[in-house]
Amino acid sequence: MDGEVVIVPAQVTRDDRRLASECGAASVVIVGLLAAVLLAVGAAVSVLSLLPATVTAANAADAAALAGADVLAGVVNGEACEIAERAAVLGGATLESCTIDGPVVEATTSLVVLGLPVTARSRAGPPGWE
Repeated sequence: MDGEVVIVPAQVTRDDRRLASECGAASVVIVGLLAAVLLAVGAAVSVLSLLPATVTAANAADAAALAGADVLAGVVNGEACEIAERAAVLGGATLESCTIDGPVVEATTSLVVLGLPVTARSRAGPPGWE
C-alpha cells in the first residue's frame, strides 16, 4: 500500500439525510408569505373601495334632504319626497326613506358596492328648527 491512494467513502449519517430533505423549505415559506401578502392587499383594496361609496351615499342623502326641504320652504314646486328621490338618483344612490317632520325632511339613501349595502342619512330644514 505504499504510494496507493485509498478513497474511503464518506459515512452518511441519519442527520445528514434529514438535513438534505430540508432542501427547498425556504421556497415554500416564501411562497406562503407572498400568498398572505397578496391576500391582505386584496382585502385592503376591497375595503378601500367602500370609502368612495360612503361619500356618494352621504352626498346623495344631503342633496335629497335639501331638495325636499326646498319644496317645503316653497322654493321649489312639487312633492317633497318625489323631489328628494330625484335628487338622490342624480347623486348616484337610491332613496330608501323620506320622512317629513314639520318643515324638516330626513332622507336615507343607499347603494350597493361589492354586494354590500352602503347607507347614509341626512336631515335638512330651516335654521333653528329642532
